[in-house]
Amino acid sequence: MHVVVNAATSADGKLSSRRREQIAISGEADFERVDRLRAYSDAVVVGVGTVLADDPHLTVKDESLCDERLERGEPKQPARVVVDSKGRTPTDAAVLDDAATTYVCLSEAAPVGSRMDLVDHAELVTAGNDRVDLLRAFAALEEQGLERIMVEGGGELIFSLFEAGLVDELRLFVGPKVIGGRDAPTLADGEGFVEEFPLLHLEDLERLDDGALLRWTVED
Repeated sequence: MHVVVNAATSADGKLSSRRREQIAISGEADFERVDRLRAYSDAVVVGVGTVLADDPHLTVKDESLCDERLERGEPKQPARVVVDSKGRTPTDAAVLDDAATTYVCLSEAAPVGSRMDLVDHAELVTAGNDRVDLLRAFAALEEQGLERIMVEGGGELIFSLFEAGLVDELRLFVGPKVIGGRDAPTLADGEGFVEEFPLLHLEDLERLDDGALLRWTVED
């Protein structure tokens, strides 16, 4: 399995404002890049917080890219994955429509009622007691043939993936905007590292729109 974290942050490293409202950080060139990255992924992964805040569809928009997937013998759309320990994903969320297969990763703590609501809309993966065990959940996804994984946020999930040692690559668009706020979400939230920090190797740096696109690989 190869896991790529893809994100866009402001110049000061924020994913959105302290109100957790979606903010346009990147422009058309980056939107096209993200669409291509989705098109070459087996699955697109987000945390439930992103679903609740933004209600993303997580599909490839460019029909020509969809056609290329079909020509490669792949489904028209990559699978979608929601990491949702307590089963909070609304059944009317855009990510649960019939555009693509959706997996919802739950913990044992997810209420039975939530499971019953979600089972008609998604494939359920249970891993972990109070929180989703990402190593077990991603192993289960790999067993379903999902090997090229794109992670789109949010900060809590991204931190947890780094903590679990699951990230192979980080692609980050840094946009020309300052958001500020000590309570605004950053690229990697959660508890944070105090030692044994994940180390990155810069593979590429490109100017894109009025920002910069950086691509790092994670050192072993």
